Amino acid sequence: MKSKKIVSLLLAGTMTAALLAIPAQAAETVPIRVNSYKGSTLEVGERSGLMIAPGGTEYTVTSSDPDTVAVEQVMTFWVAVAKAEGTAEITATATDGQTSGVTITVVSAESAVPDAVDETAAYSEVRQELIRLINQTRAANGVSELPVSEALMTAAQSCSDRRYTWHHAPEEAKAAADAGYPYGFGDNLTVFTGTEDAAQHALDNWLNSPGHRDTMLDPNCDCIGVGVTQHDGVTYCYMFVGIPNSVNFYA
Repeated sequence: MKSKKIVSLLLAGTMTAALLAIPAQAAETVPIRVNSYKGSTLEVGERSGLMIAPGGTEYTVTSSDPDTVAVEQVMTFWVAVAKAEGTAEITATATDGQTSGVTITVVSAESAVPDAVDETAAYSEVRQELIRLINQTRAANGVSELPVSEALMTAAQSCSDRRYTWHHAPEEAKAAADAGYPYGFGDNLTVFTGTEDAAQHALDNWLNSPGHRDTMLDPNCDCIGVGVTQHDGVTYCYMFVGIPNSVNFYA
């Protein structure tokens, strides 16, 4: 019996020694990735958020030519600002010294003017009714009614005039920034056949969709704007709600 115990102890000791002899493997280093939210080509005057991964790490971001592309830190985000035509290398450096970058080219701003829509004034009553219904619904659900933001009214109408049938996040964000709204926002879109009772129809569609309903009743919002466009018997409705203390990379 004693010999079996000795053998067992020897085997256990041998296994422990073998395990200790395995060299420790260094933690795998995840390379940094840097991308521009709006792509690698910007127009003079444009701003684009920088997407830097992996997250959870502090980065220092620099530009090889700040006169062409400057970088700004907005809260916990970094933004590239196109200043003049040319090319600049944007470099992100982690606290451990690892670096990565993206090259951004700046071109002259295009002077394209979006198609004007003469019927905008005709939608004024529908837009006002839609805001009334949304605020009525918010009050019924215990959240505050929202004052109208002229900037968001302009942004929402601009998007509805384009007759989108699905969300175009970059264009929507740019519309809000171009209209002068400086923060992030939530937005709803609905498209349906018919032009009668358009405001009620839009409201019902959003109420029947959990995600759209949550956006419409968000207690963190502080203002609202809506857009309505009707074309060939189809109605396009947008709702923008402002969210203060949030970021719009296009603003």
